[in-house]
Amino acid sequence: MDSKELAQYIEATDGVSKPWLLVQLRLSKLQERKEQMPPQEYMAELADIQADLLKLGEWWKGIEDEVFGL
Repeated sequence: MDSKELAQYIEATDGVSKPWLLVQLRLSKLQERKEQMPPQEYMAELADIQADLLKLGEWWKGIEDEVFGL
């Protein structure tokens, strides 16, 4: 799934309120631009995405069914 398809999925499923999907979208967009970027810039953006992902922590603990639709 490319970033455009992922963005459409996020919009269709009200995924804007799901931060892990937004991180995935950022990662997808970065991956698509990788070949046009200097390696240092790519790594810096990747590190920024990783830092944001780690900030999410385990906020979903105890509400897995509600959040992930299990």
